[in-house]
Amino acid sequence: MKTKLEGKIAVVTGAAKGIGAAIAQALAAQGAAVVVNYVSDQANADRIVSTITMQGGKAIAVQADVANSTDVQRLFAKVKEVFGQVDILVNNAAISRFGPVESITETDFQQQYHTNVLGPILTIQQALNYFPPAGGSIINISSVAGQNPGPYTSLYASTKAALNALTISLSRELALRNIRVNTVAPGNTDTEGARALGLAGTDIEKALLAATPLGRVGKPEEVAPMVAFLASDDAAWITGEKIATSGGMR
Repeated sequence: MKTKLEGKIAVVTGAAKGIGAAIAQALAAQGAAVVVNYVSDQANADRIVSTITMQGGKAIAVQADVANSTDVQRLFAKVKEVFGQVDILVNNAAISRFGPVESITETDFQQQYHTNVLGPILTIQQALNYFPPAGGSIINISSVAGQNPGPYTSLYASTKAALNALTISLSRELALRNIRVNTVAPGNTDTEGARALGLAGTDIEKALLAATPLGRVGKPEEVAPMVAFLASDDAAWITGEKIATSGGMR
């Protein structure tokens, strides 16, 4: 039986763990060959590649910092060398740090905007050189915070709002090239990064749960299927959309 992404080549940034790892595995399960991008966690990236290949899929791990143009060029050169083209780009790599506005430093701003906003711009610029004439799909991983930011998330939320706007603009700019651009916006999701924020048991976590109609924290595996759908021909008539995977949180 033919799978929905058979013969497609997917690049997933920040795919060594969390939502990115779940996306990489979901795309592979639908038949795509997957490039597992990572910036520093080679061990986890290799583990994801091993998991995919043991299940009969194709995957490679490629180190690159998406905020660095030279790294991004090298990433896509490797994709070209191994697979020949790109059909699907998932911009998942991101940095999130929360705190009061008084605590934001120039370094915080530069790190979050360079990774969360400049990173997708750089990867899209390179991917455009490798999409086939038939086009492809770009999926940006945003956050419900980009539309409905809570306290202490001002810097992070603003980067996601920028990514949402980028999606809409590029969906219109790239439509004539048959490249669809959409956003998936997770809500409160149980990832390594989320745990590192130290919100467990805090009033912030309680507020997040209270704002989630389904009343619980999501799982990366509950975000990934939407990305696989948007990457497939089932979503051929969908572009410029932002779809929340958030348990009803807005």
